[in-house]
Amino acid sequence: MKRVSILGSTGSIGTQTLDVIRNNDDLQVVALAAGTRVKDLEKQAREFKPLIVCAGNKEGAEELKIALCDTDIKVVYGDEGLVECATVAEADVVVTAVVGMMGIIPTIEAIKAHKDIALANKETLVTAGHIIMDLAKQYNINIYPVDSEHSAIFQCLNGEHGNKISKILLTASGGPFRGKDREFLSTVKLEDALKHPNWAMGRKITIDSSTMVNKGLEVIEAKWLFGVPATDVQVVVQPQSIIHSMVEFEDGGVMAQLGSPDMRLPIQYALCYPERRVLNNSKKLDFYELTQITFEKPDMDTFKGLPYAYEAAASGGNMPTVFNAANELAVSKFLSESIKYLDIYDIIRYAMDNVRHIDNPSVEDILTTEKETYELIESRW
Repeated sequence: MKRVSILGSTGSIGTQTLDVIRNNDDLQVVALAAGTRVKDLEKQAREFKPLIVCAGNKEGAEELKIALCDTDIKVVYGDEGLVECATVAEADVVVTAVVGMMGIIPTIEAIKAHKDIALANKETLVTAGHIIMDLAKQYNINIYPVDSEHSAIFQCLNGEHGNKISKILLTASGGPFRGKDREFLSTVKLEDALKHPNWAMGRKITIDSSTMVNKGLEVIEAKWLFGVPATDVQVVVQPQSIIHSMVEFEDGGVMAQLGSPDMRLPIQYALCYPERRVLNNSKKLDFYELTQITFEKPDMDTFKGLPYAYEAAASGGNMPTVFNAANELAVSKFLSESIKYLDIYDIIRYAMDNVRHIDNPSVEDILTTEKETYELIESRW
């Protein structure tokens, strides 16, 4: 029996993780943490009967305590509650699926508590990769990638120990605005940006996919996960989302991982590794029906989120944190329709040009950088 704690259980990755657990009798939920969707969290708690649940704030926790008063489930809240769920003694693996930098501290504490990590929160490695990977090595724990692209790379590297990587080919769908120019992007409305052609995801990551910021974050994440320079991570647009990523080795051979665009596949692979299992209600690839697999070079002049990410990776230090924090706040403003679509890029550029650089940031430096970035942006937008 593998016992699982899920941070971000009511979000897209969280609910799909629970779907995987429903269909695997040897996976058991011991902790659930969510934000403000208290009713959804209550339903999950009643179905999966964890030992502990965490709400985003005190008010939600009070509501949850009343709703679950007929159970023995412990109710906690906030950042401290999130850490308690991440470090609960009974958990073997922690799925970190919270959105944003709030995943850093719980991930660190989970590692220190000797929990394996199924990582779906890319911001953790983007901003604190130098800390997280060192801790994982120090505490001898495994980090299993849940992102479809990083899971694909992980799968391509199985059995390749000692073979030198030439480069990682990180695939991108291109999002809903693939092939469009900046003039078109200047007219984009919120509802347009939320229509991803291939994947069913949360609102924030769907916007990030449309701007290519998400792919930029994945470049930095791949750097830390697989120990390669960001310059050796090449983004390739693969519009059908059939090839999830590839690895080129020094002999020129390329390994690719293919599959239907179903996030439950990398989630189940992370939770059940190294075993592969039947994935219920998943459409398998039919190569007779698959008429073509095409590739394109990403348009970095139009979709500036990607070159900004490479720039942040090259600068190092706290600059990936600035890039990430600026994007988080910009996307939040776009989702509330208080800025225009192209303002997202302008906000990221402004923050990267004006926030002070720190070479080797501590966790405290990272969190301070996030705060300073937010304050800078709020002073202008």
